Amino acid sequence: VQLQASGGGLVQAGDSLRLSCAASRRDGLINMIGWFRQAPGKEREFVATIGWSGGRVVHADSVKGRFTISKDNAKNTVYLQMGSLKPEDTAVYYCAAGRPITSSMRSPNGYTYWGQGTQVTVSS
Repeated sequence: VQLQASGGGLVQAGDSLRLSCAASRRDGLINMIGWFRQAPGKEREFVATIGWSGGRVVHADSVKGRFTISKDNAKNTVYLQMGSLKPEDTAVYYCAAGRPITSSMRSPNGYTYWGQGTQVTVSS
């Protein structure tokens, strides 16, 4: 499975941005697709994840109320709508797919497939 992330860019604080993650195909090894981010010098951080077939949605506390993950099953695409962006949201955003157990849903180790990343830069 290949994941293609897109939609990053340079925005100002308070702006909105929508990221897209297109999967090349459906796969029985995938039941969750998520977004992670990594800022320079920091570890990869969980942002949000969504069930591929079911309705389960989880957002990190740091983005809850500002970011929303959603999906379009017909297009094999997951979106991350980001609002009220802050400079601390600046990072490379990666989409990931896999079949994590519940305790690994927020961990990069729970995901098997990764996209190439898209840069989001928020200026103050």
